Amino acid sequence: MVGTHIPRRKYGQKNALARGAMIGIVVIVIIVIIVGAYVAVSSTTKTTTSTSSVTTTAPPSSSTSPSTSIVSSVSSSTTTTTGCSVPATMVSTSSSNSSSTVSLATSLPSETISEAGSSLLYPLFEAWTPNFTATYPSIKLNTAAGGSGAGQEGAEKGTLQIGASDAYLSNALETEYPNVLNIPVAISAQQINYNLPSIPANDHLNFSGPVLAGIYNGSITTWNDPAIAALQSPSIAAMLPDQTIIPLHRSDGSGDTFIFTQYLSFTNPWWASNVGCATTVSWPSVAAAEGEMGNSGMVSAANATKYSIAYIGVSYLKEAVSENLGYGYLENKAGNFVNISQTNIQAAVTQMYPLTPADERISLVNAPGSNSYPIINYEYALVQQNQTVTGMALSLRTLLSWAISPQYGNSPYYLDKVNFVALPPSVAALSQAQINEITGP
Repeated sequence: MVGTHIPRRKYGQKNALARGAMIGIVVIVIIVIIVGAYVAVSSTTKTTTSTSSVTTTAPPSSSTSPSTSIVSSVSSSTTTTTGCSVPATMVSTSSSNSSSTVSLATSLPSETISEAGSSLLYPLFEAWTPNFTATYPSIKLNTAAGGSGAGQEGAEKGTLQIGASDAYLSNALETEYPNVLNIPVAISAQQINYNLPSIPANDHLNFSGPVLAGIYNGSITTWNDPAIAALQSPSIAAMLPDQTIIPLHRSDGSGDTFIFTQYLSFTNPWWASNVGCATTVSWPSVAAAEGEMGNSGMVSAANATKYSIAYIGVSYLKEAVSENLGYGYLENKAGNFVNISQTNIQAAVTQMYPLTPADERISLVNAPGSNSYPIINYEYALVQQNQTVTGMALSLRTLLSWAISPQYGNSPYYLDKVNFVALPPSVAALSQAQINEITGP
């Protein structure tokens, strides 16, 4: 009846309380079961990636049957990239639980494989060639430099079986040439060299991205400029000469130019907006600047030109040092000036490799981490996925699988010669997955 209050009986109150308590207990039990199930599932699906190295003091023997397998778990990730990097929305990512296995062929048909491009990668291909062809005498492997731009063009147009490049194809080029795979085969770095007789060989100048951008855009013109001196210890700053800086840059299409201008773009807004990064850029007008062909040309010109500065691939570090050129410490993302050592290169690799997408197009430049060396990169073999020559697909798959194997091409025996770092296992698995896509008659 509306408006009438009916008093609740006492035993009704007790039953209501009992029912409420029972419901509460049931809810708690359900929550405990759900949480326990979640923890159990999480513990069984979590993947741990580990790295390992194989110490090799001699090349693999050609008397044994060459077979190896690469089985690595591949982590999924997304990248946050800006400027000259491939945007995260434009790359494909790997699945969280995939693996790739390969066994090398015991014999190959008679083929001639032409590789050319990156002068930074060229010394490694030179080291690989005699031992690979000793194992597979039916293969003739022609290697050459010429610059990453030439390697890209050769792979795109099909005039090379392998285009060597320090630079991955841009989104625009990937769209234009969807048949070209970007396959990392090792990890390299780049040093900044200079010819300053007044600086002792055991001392090293510090450089930052903004100061290098100032040198290459002409706003910093002398070695004793306050912007350079401010980065040095007082004793080294006092030794800086009042001499015009001669900036050397690559005149050919160069992956070294690509990664150097990435470092400048990532650290200097003016450079990012006005010059950007590419294998060939429109260099700002600097009266003293000179263009050189290849890393060898940069080393020779820097050695012959007092007060010059140059960016040179790490595979030429020993040559540059033997020519009495100094090399600098670079400011990294954490604000520390770090040496181009294997330890610091590996520190940067550790920070960046988990971000590698399935198509492996990613900038490794300016990695986070207190010890990370800031200019490192994947060295790419650019290969057409669909081969037209009979037997060529098998030969390329075998060569590239051999190259990325820690037992063979990615062993310290080869990589230490050029100061490169091996691919982490998960990245090698991504490369192997791409290698496996090479098909043909």
